[in-house]
Amino acid sequence: MNSLLKKMVWPLMAAPAIYLAIAWKSLPEKVAMHFNLKGEADRFGSRNELITTIIIMTVVNMIVYLLLTNIWRIDPKKNAAENRNRIATIGFATVVLLSAVMCMIIYSASRGNINFSVGLIFSGVGLFFAILGNYLPNMKPNYFAGFRLPWTLENEENWRKTHQLAGRLWFSGGLILAVICLFLPAEVAIIVFFTIMVTITLIPCVYSYRLYRQQKNIHS
Repeated sequence: MNSLLKKMVWPLMAAPAIYLAIAWKSLPEKVAMHFNLKGEADRFGSRNELITTIIIMTVVNMIVYLLLTNIWRIDPKKNAAENRNRIATIGFATVVLLSAVMCMIIYSASRGNINFSVGLIFSGVGLFFAILGNYLPNMKPNYFAGFRLPWTLENEENWRKTHQLAGRLWFSGGLILAVICLFLPAEVAIIVFFTIMVTITLIPCVYSYRLYRQQKNIHS
């Protein structure tokens, strides 16, 4: 991860707290604290509860980022250090996603508890998976990121081919979600989102296992 992203990550983590402080006076006494899959508020709480929620989510954001940027240190795989920058960039993308969700929660509360845009959330997650897909083909075997199946961890060729396929699927599937979920009704967006996510996850797993069986038959 380049130095610019490293400088940006901490201000991005702090952005929701800063936004909450700026919007505090405009918040109603009761604010939306939970939303259903349609983006409708289904539980309300006090402004102080919103503060607690943002603090907890910010701490989680920090822990996830620090974990992803340092996980290579305890990975026993010989190529662990080669994944350092790739996983750090994924950590940065995670920070952006979680900070954006927190800012949307605060925005909803400050505007009178307007409904969440489910399509926008799914679109953001789709873009996140497209970013992951861009890095998967270059990910070296490790125990913490990627398709960590028994046969991929045992065979570098299996790992490489599986992640090349997964990278293409996640990148294209993520971009498709990022675009179409913006325009679909909430009910349809939910179905499309989970259908594509399950598909792009299962196909590499099945492909990897079939490759494992082929390699096993060759050597038997």
